[in-house]
Amino acid sequence: MFDIQLRTTNQSNVCQRCDQVFASKPKEVSFAVRRDKDNTLYFEFNDKAWFNSLFKNEYDGIALDIVPKDRYGCLEVLLDVGQIRGELIKPVYARALKKTVKPKGNGRFWVRLGKLPAQYLNKDVEFNILFLSNRYLCRYQTIFDLKRYQWDLLKMGMYLDSLTYKTQTSAGEAEDRYTLKYKVLNFSIPFKKNKSVYSAEDIKPLYDSLRLTDFNITKININAYASVEGNIERNLELQEGRAKSIIDALQSFQKPTIVTEVATSENWVEFLRDIEGTQFGHLRDLNKQQTKEALRGELAQKLEPYLSKHRKAVIKLELEKRDLYKDKTVEALIGLFNLAIKEAKIEVANELQNSIFERLKRKEANPDVLNRMEIPRQVKFVPFFNKNSAIRYLLDERNLLIAYNELLALKKLDPDNMEVNYNLIALKLKLWRYNVQPIKDEQLKSEIGKLAGYGVSKGLIQRMMINYHIVRSEYLMRKGDYSGKDASVSFIYDNYSKSPMSDYDYLSLAQYLSYYSNLDMAVELLEDKVQEIEVDENLLFYYLNLTMVDRELTQQQDYRKIMLNAINMNKARFCGLFDAFGTGGVTFQLLEDDYLRDTYCENCEK
Repeated sequence: MFDIQLRTTNQSNVCQRCDQVFASKPKEVSFAVRRDKDNTLYFEFNDKAWFNSLFKNEYDGIALDIVPKDRYGCLEVLLDVGQIRGELIKPVYARALKKTVKPKGNGRFWVRLGKLPAQYLNKDVEFNILFLSNRYLCRYQTIFDLKRYQWDLLKMGMYLDSLTYKTQTSAGEAEDRYTLKYKVLNFSIPFKKNKSVYSAEDIKPLYDSLRLTDFNITKININAYASVEGNIERNLELQEGRAKSIIDALQSFQKPTIVTEVATSENWVEFLRDIEGTQFGHLRDLNKQQTKEALRGELAQKLEPYLSKHRKAVIKLELEKRDLYKDKTVEALIGLFNLAIKEAKIEVANELQNSIFERLKRKEANPDVLNRMEIPRQVKFVPFFNKNSAIRYLLDERNLLIAYNELLALKKLDPDNMEVNYNLIALKLKLWRYNVQPIKDEQLKSEIGKLAGYGVSKGLIQRMMINYHIVRSEYLMRKGDYSGKDASVSFIYDNYSKSPMSDYDYLSLAQYLSYYSNLDMAVELLEDKVQEIEVDENLLFYYLNLTMVDRELTQQQDYRKIMLNAINMNKARFCGLFDAFGTGGVTFQLLEDDYLRDTYCENCEK
């Protein structure tokens, strides 16, 4: 069609130059097909030199294959249609392509390819690219959607009494709150087969063992798991009841209301893991419904030693130190604080300062109250000044430079103070990241290394060094120094495990590696994390986003376990991965993979 010659094994010499251009393409070079509000289709790219080298001869060009989603209906027979899956539109060749190149902003360009035919205007469609060399099809490219982000800095926190962080839930999202004297406890409670209610008496030994008397529980996150046998609706209903009874029992020990999050699911992950290599291993080859049918009666009894371990609640408690002065007004607190400082009652002054910070956090007081705290400028009072500067920044990041300059002055007063030196470098990295003022990068690198001499732990120093290379890689990328940027990315990848990492950090790092097109690194980073039943939902779905286009990987038994965990966590989100590119999905052409199609049809089209 349109005189396009499909590629055969005897035509490799025809495509030799095209293949070489793609083989030598820097991984930072990207391209896509875009559709505007007028249904005009464009080829978008970010490297003009590469574009010109690809379309060098008169009949080098691009054609689009329009693929409709209804081709993949679960009741449809998916036919092998060869190299072209949908309907071709007229190709555009080198002269017309180069003539219509226009800048799109942010270093990107686009060229017009044509209009979307009318019969596809109200359909879910995707656009595969045919790269043509002398009218021969040399490369057929399916575009899939992969979220890529420049990485925000690893959370460094600010030293107050101890390290204090703003809470962060997933990449790109930060809550406008922070906690003082904050800690997190994680534990698991098994569920007996016929027990659905937990009383305060049941929970009190746990409460006492956690020594919660000096803390309030601010948030409970419960993941409640049912074993896989039995009716799914009944299983999840039972787990919700169990989770609620645990929350009610914990709430009975304190007045402040506890924020709660509850998720319930069947424990397919540990079930498939535990039967591997046993006499029951054949169950791994069945779908969910077939497994449930097999587990009726005698087989369920034989498997009970495994199933009993799968009924449980994994609980995360966020705790906050109780405020000893919660009934005092801000005015009273300021007076008491100034008196305690005057009488050199350091511990009392510290508790009062924390109580004032609590009011500021809850926006019950104006930050100007910090200026009314009468603190002598003496070495022994440096921790109070340090905390005020840190809290000023935590309350409003626009105070970054003010807080930094205050800490510089404190360093002159107490040069070896660990908290002051740590906070200074944390803010200096921010100044560099946001280009607030010029920073000498090699000097900053040296200052980070010197933190060990002030007593800062190796793990925290390593996090700062990773942050240094995050910022450095961005600067080098903007300068087009790809090799220098790659050196910083490699440092981060080789050293991240030396620093404590949260699920948020792992997800951020994977997105960062993807942003710089290091997809294999991103997959390797996450592949152990996604085997865990308690894996963060955003992290798990990002791994799927990265890997579902890999047909070899999706056939493996472990991949089914990962997908079932995702379905249990959020079935709608899993099914959405198969929506059209550009509408939130990876690509519906994943359904070319029979294994993924079976999983999709079993769980999504009902």
